[in-house]
Amino acid sequence: MTKRPSGDVVIVGAGMVGAACALYAARAGLDVIVVDRGPVAGGTTGAGEGNLLVSDKEPGPELQLALLSARLWRELAQEELAAAVEYEPKGGLVVASTAESLSALTVLAAGQRAAGVRTVPVDADRLRDLEPHVADGLAGGMLYPQDAQVMPTLAAAHLMRASGARLETGRTVTRILRGPDGAVRGVRTDRGDVLAPAVVNAAGVGAAEVAAMAGVEVPVLPRRGFVLVTEPLPPRVRHKVYAADYVADVASDSAALQTSPVVEGTAAGPVLIGASRERVGFDRSFSLPVVRALAAGATRLFPFLAHVRAMRTYVGFRPYLPDHLPAVGADPRVPGLFHACGHEGAGIGLATGTGRLLARTLTGAGPELDLAPFRPDRFDQVDSPHRSPRPGRPAGRSGRAGPFSEEASP
Repeated sequence: MTKRPSGDVVIVGAGMVGAACALYAARAGLDVIVVDRGPVAGGTTGAGEGNLLVSDKEPGPELQLALLSARLWRELAQEELAAAVEYEPKGGLVVASTAESLSALTVLAAGQRAAGVRTVPVDADRLRDLEPHVADGLAGGMLYPQDAQVMPTLAAAHLMRASGARLETGRTVTRILRGPDGAVRGVRTDRGDVLAPAVVNAAGVGAAEVAAMAGVEVPVLPRRGFVLVTEPLPPRVRHKVYAADYVADVASDSAALQTSPVVEGTAAGPVLIGASRERVGFDRSFSLPVVRALAAGATRLFPFLAHVRAMRTYVGFRPYLPDHLPAVGADPRVPGLFHACGHEGAGIGLATGTGRLLARTLTGAGPELDLAPFRPDRFDQVDSPHRSPRPGRPAGRSGRAGPFSEEASP
């Protein structure tokens, strides 16, 4: 006898992207089940800074997804979620230390502005009007009023709760179930089957493993990042402030360590300091050279931090894809399989747009954005333009991730 479905869709992964997919799928009328071997936001989401950024995106598909996501985050904040998730529309300030980097930032901002981003040039002598404690000697900067921040674990928990989805934590997915026709019919876990005609792979750095359970490849790799946390302070850093070099580091395909200063305050008082990137697998070992580099970069931007105590550090893994674009949408190789993964360090910010696009795809409605650049099978197509990195970026590497965890990143 054929078993009856448990629901309309099973979402694998209870991080920020999984929570957003659950919210928008439920609002579209679907009966949603979320499965994760750990708790909500128990993986990389819990190691994130909570950035909702448009400032670090080059013109193209990711920026369009970021703009959609920013609008949806604002709408959610207006639904009385703002205080609950510590939503702060603080804006971002990108600073340049040299005339050359300021020129490159100005060119980037012009392209972003043409795509719909609000940008405000800031002369060197006006930087302290925005950030009174910023270092002297900077060449200038660019203000991005649309940048915002949330507290990631709170946000994921509240989105999951607001979805009303059935949450099955402590269940490890071991297999994607498929029928005789090859179509998805649910997942097998260590505590029994969960049946549904659609499965969403929102497993973050574990997305490659989940895809492999269905017999397909989505080459997500982990990209490690540390965050340094200071003692609680009175408000001194008003915006998310980072060096212009950060955008290039985000775009890089290098496996080697890269650091660029990123500094922002929080509603609770501590200052968060990043950002580092390196591909070292799932190695969670503490790295004193990385933390020293983060501290040095932060004090170059804000000299007062040299006299502030660091209370702790934490580490997370960004789910990296070779062309720096996430995999979003239906997988044409397996009917009923959908992906929402590979957002690298932007998973928290891009979660709402991803969830909205997935929900519209699941229900047969037309998505607001063209999903072709995000096709999950684009890495199978050697001659596809989507296999190549975006213009000006070196070729990436593909591979298969290891142990499965949730999405998002520091």
